[in-house]
Amino acid sequence: MRLIPTRFVKEGMYLAQTLNDINNRVLLQKGVELNENLVKKIEENGVYSIYVYDEYSNDDIEDLISPRLRNTAIKTIKDTFDNLNKYMNQNNKTAAKRFQKTGENNIRSLNKVSKEIVEEMLASQNVLINLVDIKSIDRYTYQHSVNVAVLSLILGIEIGLNKNELYDLCIGAMLHDVGKAFVPKEILLKKDKLTEEEFKIVKEHSKKGYDYLKENYELNANIKLIAYQHHEKLDGTGYPNGYKEDKINKLAKIVAITDTYDAMISDKPYRKAIPPNEAIEFIMGSAGRYFDFHMVKLFAKKVIPYPVGSMVKLSNGEIGVVEEIKPEFSLRPKVKVVKQKAVTVEMKLVDLMKETNLVIEGLIYEIPNANVPRKMGEINSFKNVKGS
Repeated sequence: MRLIPTRFVKEGMYLAQTLNDINNRVLLQKGVELNENLVKKIEENGVYSIYVYDEYSNDDIEDLISPRLRNTAIKTIKDTFDNLNKYMNQNNKTAAKRFQKTGENNIRSLNKVSKEIVEEMLASQNVLINLVDIKSIDRYTYQHSVNVAVLSLILGIEIGLNKNELYDLCIGAMLHDVGKAFVPKEILLKKDKLTEEEFKIVKEHSKKGYDYLKENYELNANIKLIAYQHHEKLDGTGYPNGYKEDKINKLAKIVAITDTYDAMISDKPYRKAIPPNEAIEFIMGSAGRYFDFHMVKLFAKKVIPYPVGSMVKLSNGEIGVVEEIKPEFSLRPKVKVVKQKAVTVEMKLVDLMKETNLVIEGLIYEIPNANVPRKMGEINSFKNVKGS
């Protein structure tokens, strides 16, 4: 499967990942054949990039955690935010206490989920960031929070954090944006550029999230500091306090990197997603200035700039699909080069570890005048093409 913006979807492609609505109900099932009306429905639900099967890529990519656990975590975070919204709107003290009690149950649920995620991640070997999590605009905050937690654990494990630190990192990452519950939705979902005053309101979310966690729950200091400091930068240009270097919590430094990466590769109301290679280039270019240099170096080793299934353009002008990646040489994968004939598509396998004169120039999403098969059987037949 490969990730493409919805505007590049062609009739005859098949959905490669089930899509859910804001309440986690199935919107479209994996395997459905896509057409113009279905793509319109997908976009109406705030999803602007999807995974597809087509003649160029038909293999699945494993998620970093199980779908069940990811969906449980998303629901738990959504429940936490929903309860916080109800709690804020209560003038009645008795009702407010009831919502606070529910919030305590939410935190316990997040603790339980975080431990499950940590155990799954520790059981995985040589985990690489090879899959972009698809987010809808409505569920962005919840899906983003789970993804930041998973990405943070990958980096935390690489750094050598102990299990208790990993637990704190996971739940802190899942709660890092809890302060956004205090930001008006019309600002969070605004499609145009924020005004200076609106951005000022958004920046208050880290302090308000920290205050809310501090005043209402018995949580480890690391967890609260992640919410408070994940937008601080090493050079002092971050917020809310402009802290530098050693004044920033270690776990917050991790979340600063993963939060930025996942935000950049996600569709937003005001801009489309940035490809993984461009996002990691930005983060690497900001190492030592915004982000911890050592952490960025380790994180960059875990990120696959051109994930399996990506369609790429090579320096000789040929177009291919990333087929296989060597962990230590993610910029030199094996690529199936697409040869478009009059009525057929042929592919040959090119190993960039051997073809040292070739490099990947960038991602693309379609081949001009390409023939797209109309039946799933035609797509499956491409598993046996020359070089596969």
